Amino acid sequence: MTMEAMKPPRRAHTTVSLFGNFGTHNLGNEYTLQAIIHNVHKYLPHAKVNCICTSPREVTASHQVPAFPISDRLVKAPAGEERRGGNGAVAKFIRRLLVRLPRELARWVEAFRTLKGTRMLVMTGTGMLGDFGIGPFDLHYEILKWSLLAKARRSKLLFVSVGAGPIAHPLSRMIVQWALSLADYRSYRDDFSKHYLASIGFDTQNDFVYPDLAFSLKPELPAPSRRNGGGRVVGLGLMDYYGNDPTGNSSEATYQQYLEKVTTFLAWLLERKYAVRLLIGDAAYDTRIRGDVVKKLQERAFRYDERQIVEEPVGSVEELIDQLAATDAVVATRFHNLVLALMLNKPVVALSYHEKIASLMAGAGMAEYCQSIHGLQVDLLVQQFVKLEQNSQILKSSLKQTVEKYRETLDRQYVRIFRDVVEPEQRPHGRKGTGTDG
Repeated sequence: MTMEAMKPPRRAHTTVSLFGNFGTHNLGNEYTLQAIIHNVHKYLPHAKVNCICTSPREVTASHQVPAFPISDRLVKAPAGEERRGGNGAVAKFIRRLLVRLPRELARWVEAFRTLKGTRMLVMTGTGMLGDFGIGPFDLHYEILKWSLLAKARRSKLLFVSVGAGPIAHPLSRMIVQWALSLADYRSYRDDFSKHYLASIGFDTQNDFVYPDLAFSLKPELPAPSRRNGGGRVVGLGLMDYYGNDPTGNSSEATYQQYLEKVTTFLAWLLERKYAVRLLIGDAAYDTRIRGDVVKKLQERAFRYDERQIVEEPVGSVEELIDQLAATDAVVATRFHNLVLALMLNKPVVALSYHEKIASLMAGAGMAEYCQSIHGLQVDLLVQQFVKLEQNSQILKSSLKQTVEKYRETLDRQYVRIFRDVVEPEQRPHGRKGTGTDG
């Protein structure tokens, strides 16, 4: 027997490609990516992981995985900015066909090469199946393109714990449904997403509902920090909020109304001697709001101890977790500010700008501590916060159990997708789950 014959067979490496709007300093998206990378390594320890994303250089630097661009035409400008020039989406598409077709064909070829060896293309959250700031020929088109190429590569295609809707543009609806129809596995992060897709004609009967993937990674908590005095600390999560126009057009009037109301609530907290940490969830987009609320207090000649307001820079999700961990309760607008606060067992009040937030709060048993940002009522917010404080200990106990349940449920999803989807040849054929798990 030769020495070569005596060698054990080489283990075939599975390549898992993760697709999403990553590397853009949206801290919730970055935590989602951390979570799924961690669990790929946990359940497929010999797998190779790479990422197909918006900003590959930032992803590689932050997560130490190879990364490739979704498309070089997806720039970092705020979503929807390109569409504000006045030209319709159809006219732009025609121009692309006539002028940019050769370049786009080259992009398809490059994407096909990128997927070489990929056994599994995973579409994650990152807001890709809604149309808030996304047009049919932006990220929706790219999702369909990469889905088609994954099938051409005979790669498994999975949409895992994704949020969906609302989608106003009929062409976006068609593109999203086409991409979803190609999938070997689909799950949604809430009942709203599943029901919404069913309402626009997509068959979700055999799909699953699992929590947001962020719940599957237990955050590393910092050492308890020393506090000056024994006062309670409230995290006030802010957002540069301009409205929900699906075309991406911003409304300064909407921003000013939001600013006025959150400043009024901040003043109420300061009057009652709370310390307040001003938090954000997107280091690229939420660049204005924290400074504006402080200026607004000054314009009102509102007197307070400057030490009551804590405003620290945040450039990573780890820094955001540290800041959330130093609070006793959180009032927030951004979705993943709320998710991370819940994971840290913090009682929260949500200012909901999207159905996903109302669904998150209802799932956590916190529906009564949520109100729509549209027509936000400060008096009601005060009442909700007072009740939150009164029930703080009961809520913390309940939240701890909920988060543990979410993590266990997501563990079952990882087992399901890595066992039954990646390696179906080792399992009996024809098995297909239905409904909601856990």
